[in-house]
Amino acid sequence: MPSLSYKLKAMATYHIDQIDQKILSYLVKNARMPFLEIARECGVSGAAIHQRVKRLEANGVITGSRLLVKPQALGLNVCAFISVTLSEANKYPEVVANLKKIPEIVECHFVTGSAALLVKVYCFDNDHLMEVLLNTMQNIPFVQSTDTMISLDQAIERQVWVKDYKSTSYQTTGEKKK
Repeated sequence: MPSLSYKLKAMATYHIDQIDQKILSYLVKNARMPFLEIARECGVSGAAIHQRVKRLEANGVITGSRLLVKPQALGLNVCAFISVTLSEANKYPEVVANLKKIPEIVECHFVTGSAALLVKVYCFDNDHLMEVLLNTMQNIPFVQSTDTMISLDQAIERQVWVKDYKSTSYQTTGEKKK
């Protein structure tokens, strides 16, 4: 059974310099940008970019790249955010394990405030959303209540801003996120 306690892991520090930040800023805008083009922009060799990207991946700074599909293109016309209150806070791992089984859920965050979790879902319509809420989420043991907000419009969608930070260090455990 999963636990909220954290195991101590060997921590290493990875220094993110200005070249790493430039690489990240280009890849965030276009994950398919050729390394040679990034190299020209950064004033280094293509091999140096390749090595740096591999090092950023190995240290968990880059956790992957992915293809983004517009949900509406698949008929998923309702986006909602659901706050989930738990009856027992220490049952968080069990609740999350059950939430992972619901394909409509695309994000789940452990949050501060009156609720324990904030979940983002995509559904075909309001009836589908009601089905997910009443017949799936609210039947999960230790889910006390839910509060749903339907998104009317996504005004901003972007990755984190990676340019213009002073050089920084990143604590890494050496484990890749799945």
